[in-house]
Amino acid sequence: MGRPRTPLLDRERITTTALELIDERGEFSVPQIAKRLGVQTGSVYHHVDGRDGIVELLRERVSSAIDTHTLSLTPWDTALAAWARSYRAAFAAHPKTIPLLTTSPVRAPRVLEQYERAVTLLLDAGFPLRDVMPVIIALENLVLGSALDLAAPETMWELPDETTTPRLAAALDAVGEGRADRAFELALEGFLAHARALQAA
Repeated sequence: MGRPRTPLLDRERITTTALELIDERGEFSVPQIAKRLGVQTGSVYHHVDGRDGIVELLRERVSSAIDTHTLSLTPWDTALAAWARSYRAAFAAHPKTIPLLTTSPVRAPRVLEQYERAVTLLLDAGFPLRDVMPVIIALENLVLGSALDLAAPETMWELPDETTTPRLAAALDAVGEGRADRAFELALEGFLAHARALQAA
């Protein structure tokens, strides 16, 4: 028999399958990927550098949805805010990847290039070198935490009745829809205010 016109296995299909498994189950394994694709486990290893290689492919896939053109906007705080919103949207689409990706070192060249642009943005804006990575990491903490919040139920507090916690009940009633978005924008503005103070100093 001749070779199939469409290869049974390539890096794109492996990445897509791993992402499907994470979205469904919160984790993946190479044997699970092989089973879903109908191939032997060893065949998967011919295309990727083990599990760590798949993790970096996942990082590239999810991060590809971040609009890096935002980092070219001016002034710098407008660029950072736009990048944060795009970053949040990309990870909110696949929130179960966050625990996996935040506990593995970043190696993917395309993702490292994005960090290079963010570092350049802050240095060009006049941030001291020692403050650049803390600013970026703090922004990521805000973004990824909010992306997880977007995946949470709209109502996170279930009260047995309003008599035991009346002020909490009133506050929950007052927040209305879009709780996660409002909280993100509040946190983002607080972050940017502090970053502006750092930059001015």
